[in-house]
Amino acid sequence: MEFQKLIEARRSVRKYSPEGKVSRDDILTIIKAAQEAPSWKNSQTGRYYCILSEDMVNRFREECLPEMNRTKSQNAALIVTTFVRDRAGFQKDGTPDNELGNGWGCYDLGLQNENLILKAEELGYATLIMGIRDAGSIRRLLDIPETEIVVAVIAVGKAGEEPARPKRREIEEITKFF
Repeated sequence: MEFQKLIEARRSVRKYSPEGKVSRDDILTIIKAAQEAPSWKNSQTGRYYCILSEDMVNRFREECLPEMNRTKSQNAALIVTTFVRDRAGFQKDGTPDNELGNGWGCYDLGLQNENLILKAEELGYATLIMGIRDAGSIRRLLDIPETEIVVAVIAVGKAGEEPARPKRREIEEITKFF
């Protein structure tokens, strides 16, 4: 698919079909695309916790997501994305390179997550990035070390709906030239 069409076609989907589960191989392909994103000093701090089994997905949804996101992620595989704290945006001695500190780890992970959702779209899967989740419960259930910051849960599956494309701001509203 042409890149411009791909980015315009991708939507946040909040209803997934029980047909066509995501395979382990497709998840690995999606994460491989995520891994190609640039990162601060090539630190590559993004980490992925993939939940594919129906039992574990249901347990995760019940224990780690609020009701609104439990419903929105039904019938989807789940990927928890984290980044290693105090690496991207920091010197080897632990001092931050600028005022953003761990904001760079979050920025890098955002770039990776964008690649991830676009690759999923290219493979015929829909996605939803969820930031409303219980990080403590996620950390305990998936045994995520304290050295990582839990950022998002991404639902991946076959769309059970076709959301309309939201209106975008006029380019002149968001752009300044000097």
